Amino acid sequence: MKALSPHQTDKHASWAFAEARPVEDEVMLTARERSEELGIRAVTEGTASLLTVLAATKAPRTIVELGTGAGVSGLSLMRGAPRGAVLTTLDPDAEAQRSARESFVAGGYVPSQTRLITGRGRTVLPRLSTGAYDLVFIDTDPLVLGFHVEQSARLLRPGGLLVINDAFDGDRVPRPAVRDQTTVALRQAGKTLAEQTDVWSHSTVIPTGSGVLIAIRAVATQG
Repeated sequence: MKALSPHQTDKHASWAFAEARPVEDEVMLTARERSEELGIRAVTEGTASLLTVLAATKAPRTIVELGTGAGVSGLSLMRGAPRGAVLTTLDPDAEAQRSARESFVAGGYVPSQTRLITGRGRTVLPRLSTGAYDLVFIDTDPLVLGFHVEQSARLLRPGGLLVINDAFDGDRVPRPAVRDQTTVALRQAGKTLAEQTDVWSHSTVIPTGSGVLIAIRAVATQG
């Protein structure tokens, strides 16, 4: 195995420090335990903290989440969102959603604030209202990411926030020689968000967790 350079070692140490910084409470830790029991990879501690900060900054009243899991990311978003915010969260795994519901109740959120839908984005998203959401969080199959990004552009209000987890696809995206389908899909999503400036006014990638891709819905579109 090739040894890491001092610069690479420092980068890894900085990443590890940032990931270890958040201190999570019992509700979040229980949600993480449920994730492990169900074989679900929850967002990292650093990513969870970032989601809370993004939600606190954007103050979304309406949120769509693709990939409920056991509720780790949903809790993170709701903790930053203003009082009365509503989370609509999708997942094909009914058992995971039952665990998520327990996590949301333990976190103090009433059922009217967390709308859990058992289903896939391809079938559910087209039924959601156009321009009715302030934030969309995607943590699901990268092979359908193109469709999810397209639908997010429709769902988000002008100035709305799109957040995509695992933007590095397990550190494969930055390696040009890797041409896995999921890696190519994530590269294409990043390219789309950067190039469609009439749809997405700004975008960036943050090296938190396994990478977080963020874009802002343009205030006005051409056409």
